[in-house]
Amino acid sequence: MCGIAGTLYFDAQRLPEQSRLERMVQAIAHRGPDGDGYHIEPGVGLGHARLSIIDLGGGAQPIHNGRRTVWITYNGEIFNYIELRQFLEARGHRFYTHTDTEVIVHLYEELGDRFVDELNGQFSFAIWDQPKRRMLLVRDRAGILPLYYAKTKDELVFASEVKSILASGAVSAALDPDGLDELMTFWAPQAPRTMFRGISQLGPGEMLIVENGAMVHKKYWEWSFPEPGEHRRAAQGDLEHELREILADATRLRLRADVPVGAYLSGGLDSSTLVALLQERVPQTLRTFSIGFDDAGLDESVHQRTVVDYLRTSHNHVQCSTADIARAFPRTIYHSEMPVLRTAPAPMQMLSGLVRRSDVKVVLTGEGADEVLGGYDIFKEAKVRHFWAQQPESSWRPGLLKRLYPYLNLTSAQSAAYLKEFFGVGLQNPDDPCFSHLPRWATTAQCKLFWSDDLRSRVQGSAVERLRDSLPAQMRGWHRFNRGEYLEAKTLLPSYLLSAQGDRMLMASSVEGRFPFLDHRLIEFANRLHPRYKMRVLKEKHLLKQAMRERLPGAILQRHKQPYRAPDAAAFVGSQPPEYVTELLSPQEIARYGYFDPDKVARLVAKLQRAKVPAARDNMALVGILSTQLWHAQFVAGRKFE
Repeated sequence: MCGIAGTLYFDAQRLPEQSRLERMVQAIAHRGPDGDGYHIEPGVGLGHARLSIIDLGGGAQPIHNGRRTVWITYNGEIFNYIELRQFLEARGHRFYTHTDTEVIVHLYEELGDRFVDELNGQFSFAIWDQPKRRMLLVRDRAGILPLYYAKTKDELVFASEVKSILASGAVSAALDPDGLDELMTFWAPQAPRTMFRGISQLGPGEMLIVENGAMVHKKYWEWSFPEPGEHRRAAQGDLEHELREILADATRLRLRADVPVGAYLSGGLDSSTLVALLQERVPQTLRTFSIGFDDAGLDESVHQRTVVDYLRTSHNHVQCSTADIARAFPRTIYHSEMPVLRTAPAPMQMLSGLVRRSDVKVVLTGEGADEVLGGYDIFKEAKVRHFWAQQPESSWRPGLLKRLYPYLNLTSAQSAAYLKEFFGVGLQNPDDPCFSHLPRWATTAQCKLFWSDDLRSRVQGSAVERLRDSLPAQMRGWHRFNRGEYLEAKTLLPSYLLSAQGDRMLMASSVEGRFPFLDHRLIEFANRLHPRYKMRVLKEKHLLKQAMRERLPGAILQRHKQPYRAPDAAAFVGSQPPEYVTELLSPQEIARYGYFDPDKVARLVAKLQRAKVPAARDNMALVGILSTQLWHAQFVAGRKFE
């Protein structure tokens, strides 16, 4: 993956300044430390920071067609580029590089806007069609790679990261209060919104076309599910075989690179599946990478070792302490460009650093399997809550949640009341398309209790209502399990998991991540299946487990899913917190930035310092407040943290 930047002036005769483009590219040099390149002509400037993965010697960008009338600056990988190149050569196209990038230019020439339907990959790019004076911005189907833009009276400026747009000077850094409202509801702002006023993000599966002074958004791909009675049903053995074939091919394509390829290994089913499939294709010993934690409740090292011993990989491990998280956290927020509600991205930043130090540029990860194949506890929780909603006054039906969360003491009256308060949110309307996620969103929104009156007055309406209004009309006709999948795939996956925790932490170390479970062929296959193939009663990822039963050890197949978590408040409220924490959480700095109530924050910090086992909502609030303060300090106030 790389970094892209550019501008389109509405005055077609205005010539962009190369020095300005260079500043924009330099701001994202971590995305592409292997070189930079520029194309400038009246009205248009394209910049590129290159991370060389394919055609190491000949793939410098921006790249053009044979007549130099169509140009592209591109971030990502087109995994089926070899097949597409063969198709294009048979149609008379001639190439001057061996890159996947050049394939896109010729495919656009051949098929027009329909070209994007033929791409199997992860990408964000800008195509400049000179004869038509037409700019096309495109983001991949699942939203793996980011693309930001800002429109002023003079120009459209775009880039892979917000910091590049800020470097252009077209927009100044300022908070969008509704962006923070969405983050403290859904964990991240939802496209097109960002944390920055005046800066938007392109949505997954979307293209932005700028032509003749008009900007048009076009959706070329969307997560879609069958109507009731139209789900695919077949012999389970046949579906297992088909799933293995698609996943194996998705993995095969994602091995295409001219540099070494490794894999993340968490010790869970998803990453273990990929490592097993990779081990069958990699001629040398596969290199795997994992994180461990000092906290035994979060550490998965024993499961990682089970897979390593079974598949005999060459394993690399980084151990992460609370002090490590505290040290890494400011850099984490700088690269994520938004506050976070968990510290989980920080260890992922450390892991990508280990990968880069090991001279590996590309890693495959299991991200996306839970959304595609039904792996999250939230899907199980929704099943129980739907059952409970049939008899809301039942005392034993909510007790089924004990199977999901056995640590809850459901025998006490106090815990039973808590259970009803938390999981009972929205119980009166189980047909609400947002039903599955309302408890999570309500819990996350507890962070807003610490807002200042000024911030609260600047927020427009309800984040949940804005989202509900944007949902597709046909969603109400989907199976309720599919509704939950859609919400997860549209809210948390692209905006947080693939962004703050994925792309940004990988690219902080100039490492490319690849995601076989997000191959659009696999998504479309899985979306057609009846939910019973994904979740059997309350057992997650049924079909995937059956498909891999002869390739993985039983201990991995039978594991209950353990969500990836890292220590949160413990990293910041010990006896000697880092200096930046003490400063940014002081009443003076809280009041200066103006987002939170100083007295409420002080009481929260004191509570966490006393707590032996902090409540989850208190953990989330502290991380959210501290990271928002860090966001403001770095992007609005222009401070640097070493």
